Amino acid sequence: MSTSPAAALPPAPAPAEGLTHRQILTILSGLMTGMFLAALDQNIVGTAIKTIADELHGLSAQAWVTTAYLITSTIATPLYGKLSDIYGRKKFFMAAITIFILGSAMCSFAGSMYQLAAFRAIQGIGAGGLFSLALAIIGDIVPPRERAKYQGYFLAVFGTSSVLGPIIGGFFAQADSILGITGWRWVFLVNVPVGLVALLIVARTLHVAHFPRASAIDWWGAFTLVVGVVPLLLVAEQGREWGWTSTSSLIAYAVGLVGLVAFVSVETRMGEAALIPMRIFRNRTIAIALGGGVVIGSGMFGGMLVIPLYLQIVHGATPMTSGFQMLPMVMGMMIASVVSGQLMTKTGKVRIFPIAGVSLMVVGLVLLSRISADTDIRAVMALMFLFGLGLGNTMQPLTLAVQAVVDPRDMGMATSAATFFRQMGGTLGVAVFLSVLFNTVGENIQKAFGAAAQDPAFLAALRDPAVLANPTNKAFVTALAAKDTSSFGNVLGDSSVIGALDPRLAHPFKVGFATSMDLVFLLGAIVCAAGLLVLVFMPEVHLSSRSAQQRAADDATARAVGGDVAEDTNGTGEVDVAAERTLTRDLVDAVTVEAGGHSIDELPDSAERYRRV
Repeated sequence: MSTSPAAALPPAPAPAEGLTHRQILTILSGLMTGMFLAALDQNIVGTAIKTIADELHGLSAQAWVTTAYLITSTIATPLYGKLSDIYGRKKFFMAAITIFILGSAMCSFAGSMYQLAAFRAIQGIGAGGLFSLALAIIGDIVPPRERAKYQGYFLAVFGTSSVLGPIIGGFFAQADSILGITGWRWVFLVNVPVGLVALLIVARTLHVAHFPRASAIDWWGAFTLVVGVVPLLLVAEQGREWGWTSTSSLIAYAVGLVGLVAFVSVETRMGEAALIPMRIFRNRTIAIALGGGVVIGSGMFGGMLVIPLYLQIVHGATPMTSGFQMLPMVMGMMIASVVSGQLMTKTGKVRIFPIAGVSLMVVGLVLLSRISADTDIRAVMALMFLFGLGLGNTMQPLTLAVQAVVDPRDMGMATSAATFFRQMGGTLGVAVFLSVLFNTVGENIQKAFGAAAQDPAFLAALRDPAVLANPTNKAFVTALAAKDTSSFGNVLGDSSVIGALDPRLAHPFKVGFATSMDLVFLLGAIVCAAGLLVLVFMPEVHLSSRSAQQRAADDATARAVGGDVAEDTNGTGEVDVAAERTLTRDLVDAVTVEAGGHSIDELPDSAERYRRV
């Protein structure tokens, strides 16, 4: 390529200037409001869903409300990422908030559980963009080396929502009417004003540059992804009721497998236009981070699900109380996030943090597998703090590692892919662990009652007139004397009977649940240990001091002057030297001319790739 005068060169975008800390915080306020909207909703609905199901006379259809939301949010995640790479982030982030608000308003008018499930599916379409796009936008505007400092803000959103959610959900679920509207309907209506505030903040604060790219929309990839993922999500959520080897489950496995094979085939043919380009898996860091995310997500979400169940069933905490009792885990997450963020900013390295985080998670889960129905709640909270330390070192660094090595033009796709794979792993983990829990708890309760037959306190309760004066206790003792163990199965559908019984009579139930939960914690530890083995092979990632926007502007300049852009081929976040040498001296001269006659050494820091040619 020969050097040409500046006037003959195509116009190139000027490299983006770095944002100040204040500007970043302004944009963060909008992003966090959007993320808080979705995170708070999940916790509120999870707390109130049983009351809602009772009100709508559809307890048996409760699972479909969760499944519908999960399917649409999971499927929408990679779509938002790819489309935002092509057309820009802001419009899709605002669209996600708008759809979420619309779905929330519709949910508040639901007249049946199946209507609610349909409206939750609309909510899920919006939720799929709230998390992934917020993380992608941060990847755009904040250099990787500085990005770690801001991850504590995002974990603060999750932590706050995990505490406030049960409190707000419990308040609405217990209220008969608020302002003339049934209490549970406010579970969804509250999203409307919060969402409108988020929409206003985003519209006013989110001003990020976008570098357009010509690309076809991968509709066939989207279709085959739906065909592959939806049946697997369905069987993950419904398999325990259908039976894992039932005809319905086997059909779901087969359709899902065919869909995934078709998806890989379509994505391979689509090349750069693919929804999830297959080339990203050639990058060692991305492949390991995504694969590790699936495995670790399984163990992580499984453990996080069982902890509140333990607090509520075994220790008799209300949803609101259990929200407060989980504060140590939230504190552990935030402390670890802040400390690891500062260290990553200082050292520029990432690899050690997810490895240390998953190691702490394994230790925490192993210790949690040793707790019993009689373990002091303070000891349990201490273990939750340890588990939280592990989470704080794991969740964001893995996403950061992917963002650090990906082409800046693919930031949305890569970030959403990391979220997508982690969510798929979490769904699988929750399905498997819940199945293990409920398939073993009946037998463990029977064993606990067998052991209780030798307990003087339990035997005394069976004969205590004061205990038998309570109709619930009397009915249970009568059934037990007649060797009618049907109540063991009934308690799996409605655990509130445990709290209604005399503590001595209820103790074997708690022992049975605690024993099954211990098994789940142990399995979670084993799964996380497998994820740790995967992460050990992840190469060190060197965090750049240039944001994705700045890198994209520099790459656009290089392309505008007719050159190629060197890519990260070794998965470390640095451009391979061999690839750099493919940039000719003519390109360096052209960039120098385009920069207005300045020497190559006077160009911005991102010109390091040219400087070393």
